[in-house]
Amino acid sequence: MGLAMAHQLLRPGHLLVCISRHASAELANAATQAGAALEQWEQDLSQGPAVAEQLRAWLAAQPVGRFASATLINNAGVIPRIAPLSASDPADLANALRVGLEAPMLLTAAFLGATEGWNLPRKVLNISSGLGRRAMASQAAYCAAKAGMDHFTRCVALDEALKPQGAKVCSLAPGVIDTDMQVQLRGAPSEAFPDRQNFANLKTGGQLTQPADAATRVLAWLERADFGTHPVADVRDA
Repeated sequence: MGLAMAHQLLRPGHLLVCISRHASAELANAATQAGAALEQWEQDLSQGPAVAEQLRAWLAAQPVGRFASATLINNAGVIPRIAPLSASDPADLANALRVGLEAPMLLTAAFLGATEGWNLPRKVLNISSGLGRRAMASQAAYCAAKAGMDHFTRCVALDEALKPQGAKVCSLAPGVIDTDMQVQLRGAPSEAFPDRQNFANLKTGGQLTQPADAATRVLAWLERADFGTHPVADVRDA
């Protein structure tokens, strides 16, 4: 869905900065065709402090008045090997929490700190999950990361509400999307993942949203006049 959102954000007058492990030639070509400005930073989000410092320094170097608004979208997340916590690999757990929780917190802190003096609308959109609000066996790391994302967003909303020009923030669940993560869940051994058949049924029942459609719904939420009124939300509640 991140790539789908990036494609839809390639609009004239926008500057899109994408952070991922590998640059996308497809996205670069699309930016050229759309007449949109694009930067791609090849970074591993498990190395959160370095990525956050790059973002902070880049924002601090921008000339005053260059932008009419600024938005940060945190979308990255990983599922470690699907297994009960007692059978999980420590390195896998640490990586999932770094990518899914630590990096969004650090990037949000860098973004808000570097732009606090900017006299323009600012938003932070964190892509959460229903699993941040509902426990599931063999999903402790992913559920914990998304629950943490929801709760730190609530805290940031309280912080920003005390400021004269505080940012609007929201942790948004995008629905169930037909991504590689779903393939991973459907392919897990049933003895390690009791909910495997439920995810298989979503696929066979045609209940998965395509990434482009999910991206459209998420970005429509971002443009809502009441964005941030509810710091934790779900697109299915629209």
